[in-house]
Amino acid sequence: NFDYAVSLRGPTACGLSLTENSVDATGCRFLRALLPSDLAGRSKGGQAQNGSVDVLDLLQGWGSGVGTYDDFNTIDWVREKSKDRDRHREISRKRRQSITALLLSVSDAFSGWLLMLLIGLMSGALAGGIDIAAHWLTDLKEGVCLNGFWFNHEHCCWNSKETTFQERHRCPQWKSWAELTVGVTEGASAYVVNYLMYVIWALLFSFLAVFLVRAFAPYACGSGIPEIKTILSGFIIRGYLGKWTLVIKTITLVLAVASGLSLGKEGPLVHVACCCGNIFCHLFTKYRKNEAKRREVLSAASAVGVSVAFGAPIGGVLFSLEEVSYYFPLKTLWRSFFAALVAAFTLRSINPFGNSRLVLFYVEFHTPWHLLELFPFVLLGIFGGLWGALFIRANIAWCRRRKATRLGRYPVLEVAVVSLATAVLAFPNDYTRMSGSELISELFNDCSLLDSSKLCDYGPLAKGGEPAGNLSEGTVGQAERPAGPGVYTAVWQLAMALLFKMAITVVTFGMKVPSGLFIPSMAVGAVAGRLLGIGMEQLAYYHHDWDMFHGWCSPGAHCITPGLYAMLGAAACLGGVTRMTVSLVVIMFELTGGLEYIVPLMAAVMTSKWVADALGREGIYEAHIRLNGYPFLEPKEEFVHKTLATDVMRPRRSDPPLSVVTQDGMTVEELEGLISDTSYSGFPVVVSPESHRLVGFVLRRDLVISIDNARRCQEGIVGVSRVIFTEHTPVEAQGAPPPLNLRAILDLSPLAITDHTPMEITVDIFRKLGLRQCLVTQNGRLLGIITKKDILKHMAQMANRDPDSILFN
Repeated sequence: NFDYAVSLRGPTACGLSLTENSVDATGCRFLRALLPSDLAGRSKGGQAQNGSVDVLDLLQGWGSGVGTYDDFNTIDWVREKSKDRDRHREISRKRRQSITALLLSVSDAFSGWLLMLLIGLMSGALAGGIDIAAHWLTDLKEGVCLNGFWFNHEHCCWNSKETTFQERHRCPQWKSWAELTVGVTEGASAYVVNYLMYVIWALLFSFLAVFLVRAFAPYACGSGIPEIKTILSGFIIRGYLGKWTLVIKTITLVLAVASGLSLGKEGPLVHVACCCGNIFCHLFTKYRKNEAKRREVLSAASAVGVSVAFGAPIGGVLFSLEEVSYYFPLKTLWRSFFAALVAAFTLRSINPFGNSRLVLFYVEFHTPWHLLELFPFVLLGIFGGLWGALFIRANIAWCRRRKATRLGRYPVLEVAVVSLATAVLAFPNDYTRMSGSELISELFNDCSLLDSSKLCDYGPLAKGGEPAGNLSEGTVGQAERPAGPGVYTAVWQLAMALLFKMAITVVTFGMKVPSGLFIPSMAVGAVAGRLLGIGMEQLAYYHHDWDMFHGWCSPGAHCITPGLYAMLGAAACLGGVTRMTVSLVVIMFELTGGLEYIVPLMAAVMTSKWVADALGREGIYEAHIRLNGYPFLEPKEEFVHKTLATDVMRPRRSDPPLSVVTQDGMTVEELEGLISDTSYSGFPVVVSPESHRLVGFVLRRDLVISIDNARRCQEGIVGVSRVIFTEHTPVEAQGAPPPLNLRAILDLSPLAITDHTPMEITVDIFRKLGLRQCLVTQNGRLLGIITKKDILKHMAQMANRDPDSILFN
């Protein structure tokens, strides 16, 4: 490896005194074979006959690090796309020369689809494993299967011949912890034992999750979607999509979901899929060496994450397009669709829930809705918008308090306390004890004659549509019926569950464990929707003669579906929190398997977005991006202030002069001093300090690596050697050290604007071209520079926010 060999080189020059088989000579021997023959003579004062050698052209092909980016920096989209066009042009030119080159061209074109196939297979397999493991550990809190501890409750009772339909959740093979310890299933002692074991398991799972995250992969905490959005916009966060993050996030996601905390796995599954995409990118050169191409893959991977989370491939593609992607060309759309299809097929093959469905809460409704029901649907949308805006404000305030106080120093204690409070308060209520997915499935359910749920405890009809004197539990026909005692019990339990879920989710989201927000938000909305649906159902039964029910809800007819209201409430609350619209509607109708309810879904989701936007423009992910200070230019946000580029550019009037590099007037020592005295990511190159005529732009990292490599492997490069960026190397005086030509790393076409360019246009340029910086000129003379960080600070200042909240450059 050439880069490794020259790193061992030390201060010794690559001279002829080295033995041909020495390690130090390995890289430099190769270099001398390609350099002009006069190079060695320069150490003796000889003049270059062909000008200075462009060392960087050679080093770029040997992994020197030129053209790469440091951690917490923004990529240059323009340069990355230009590199990819040059690579593609070179492949197209060579494929006509030989069969081997033609095969390489075909493999290059096919590599993107192969990469999508691998991501889909891996993500689908991981999602299936997460579903199975989380379901098993969740049931482990309540008991264990005697036939095999690895069976969950449902699988344990499948083959039992003693199970009856009315008590299908009870079988001799499944034992609760009370049965195993005290030998009883009913009574106070059994309740206390089961309660205690539930709390102990919840604490154990949550502690293991936070411990693993803190010890092995700090980036595995949280949802991951705010960081994914930032990375897709061009920001570099090394290790966030690495192997350790993938392993720890997968394990701890299972533990966090099983602990009973108010969180979901859907958001973290997007992070898991993007980790798979990033890891597989290293198998293909064109994605490993190009950050822009890699982000196209990550956009497709985010679609895969939602596809396996909800069993909604089309919704996943639209989610990536609407919510997370910054750059989404048509080619990425096709590949996202293919990857989401492969992932959904893989998950369907695993069949984690044993019902041939991809999610636990898949449901089908058959009762048509009526136009007058749009009014309660819109009410659910209003509730979802209010809840979304309230949740964002409360959660951001809590997270800011966590950052600013001692609370943030003890993440393990925080998780343990919240987990303890959640388990203690959740166990007494049947609807908070069950997992979020099971709760949503219960609330979405459309009651039938065979349902034994308390939500389906309706009384029979007497003649004429009036209620009979006695109530029969678990029976309901295809007509409106009076609510029985089970329904009334379920109503107050759901009301308590609603308040509990609303409060506990605020403090749970943002803790140092994997935590998604889709399931908790949907659970809140589903509870509210089911309560409204039950109210509408009973209103239609007892007051079917009202004008609002006249003509479509006659006595004995089945006209109100409470499960539909639960589904619409879930969509409204999720839309209010995330501000998703089109993708959310598609995800929800893929969940329900019917197109008939698209109009109610659109009405509820759109109302939710309008109400939430009226109370605050940011969704939860944008709010967390701003809280963490990530350099993210929100493409949906408009810049309306009338300021000019000269108001934002640096240097300001009170600042020192702009640090620049001249094209042929600086020495290696002076350039190294400029680099050590400043922390800028790059420097404009000008003709001279007097004229300030712009020549180009050079990155700090490229300068450091290039000078270091030249000192090691180019003969005669010393501190007084001139650094030039010109096309032709000037003739040096007799006895002077050879110059170092770094034109190869110079960006000769940096984007420049005039000082009177409106900031509205400048912000659009930064968004649409993905710029890191933009130079400001006046009649061709360099005046200053505007970076992405300057844009973000200016926008924060215009919005009366702290401009120093932007943490990263």
